[in-house]
Amino acid sequence: MATILSVLAMGLGQLYNRQFMKGIILLAVHAITLYTVIFKLPHAVWGLTTLGETQTQLKKVGRLYQQVMGDHSVFLMIEGLVTIFAVILLLWIYVLNIKDSYRTGKLREQGGVPNTFRQTVSFVLSYRFPYLILALPLAGVFFFTIMPIVFMILIAFTDYTSKNMPPAHLLNWTGFDAFRDVFQLKGWSTTFYKVTLWTFLWAILATLTGYFGGFGAALLVQQKRIRFKSFWRTLFILPYAIPMFVSMLILQNMFNGQFGPVNQYLELMGFDRIPWLSDPTWAKVTLVIANFWVAFPVSMLMIIGIMSTIPKDMYEAADIDGASSFQKTRLITFPSVMYSMAPLIIMSFVGNMNNFNVIFLLTNGNPINSDLQFAGDTDILITWLYKLSMGYGQYNYASVIGIIIFIILSVFAIWNVRRTKTFKEDTSS
Repeated sequence: MATILSVLAMGLGQLYNRQFMKGIILLAVHAITLYTVIFKLPHAVWGLTTLGETQTQLKKVGRLYQQVMGDHSVFLMIEGLVTIFAVILLLWIYVLNIKDSYRTGKLREQGGVPNTFRQTVSFVLSYRFPYLILALPLAGVFFFTIMPIVFMILIAFTDYTSKNMPPAHLLNWTGFDAFRDVFQLKGWSTTFYKVTLWTFLWAILATLTGYFGGFGAALLVQQKRIRFKSFWRTLFILPYAIPMFVSMLILQNMFNGQFGPVNQYLELMGFDRIPWLSDPTWAKVTLVIANFWVAFPVSMLMIIGIMSTIPKDMYEAADIDGASSFQKTRLITFPSVMYSMAPLIIMSFVGNMNNFNVIFLLTNGNPINSDLQFAGDTDILITWLYKLSMGYGQYNYASVIGIIIFIILSVFAIWNVRRTKTFKEDTSS
């Protein structure tokens, strides 16, 4: 009976089970659910399907023209998403209400006594306290992470650009037109493939130089004959301690093709000036050098920590066998470091594919390439997305690029992490 009543309305089953306070609260939730489903959900579905029907326009009132606001497509889309997610949450509470009524009713049939409201609150605070603490962060993740992602995905299927922007214009659903343009239309497809290729090349070079630079610095600092090790560690970590904005600004001036000190020193040594930031190839080389400068200190510190955990008797046994320093590094140090660093290297690769700061602060994607659509020669996918949205108002195409970035990074990261030895050992144990 309690289960049937809870199906009819949230809270009725609890009232039947003599849990009056819980029943009253759930009845209030049921009233909210009915109001949302009857009055809010139809408008939300209408807004999501049509994106509005009345356009903002000027109407003549007497001798003057007055602006009459119409439907705002973006607001309708957001309102629709919030309402639909709210309905899903309320339906989940509805299912929990039925399960709770069934369990409590079964307990009463077996002669048990249901918990009072005070006992329920005490149980939740004692045994479900972690869930209460996590509720607020989860709500933040939902509203500030999941909702924007879903909104971005929806924008990719509209004609939302700076020339067709609410509230002056209504948006329309265009299906996969933007995706087809990116992959098939010559201007867009050429830009996409070139930027994607450079993004992967950049991520590989940035990751390898940062890791092996840190590995080499760690080997040097950890040498027995090196004195003042703490001083050298502190000195090498300074590039990371300085804010990246400052570091990139300094490097931008140092590598200036006309009056930068790097070219001045090259001229003093008899070399020609190098167009560090104005030539496409040299600009990419400069980016790799700049990223190396700010990336290797972190790798160095982590590798030093890993090297300190390697048993010394392994090196002593290698000395007895007559192994050289290079052999000890290749057969003992490097495998031990790689075993622990492999997942971090993978995540560093994923992070470098989204390394907006170095590209934007040092070159801003330049030099400009007229053959590319809203992109420069050093733009990667994330900086191209930024230019499309913030610079040129191509919001639908920017959303397409965002979706592609998400798919590439998530698939690549999951696939590579699952292939690592540490992951396989964790799953087997």
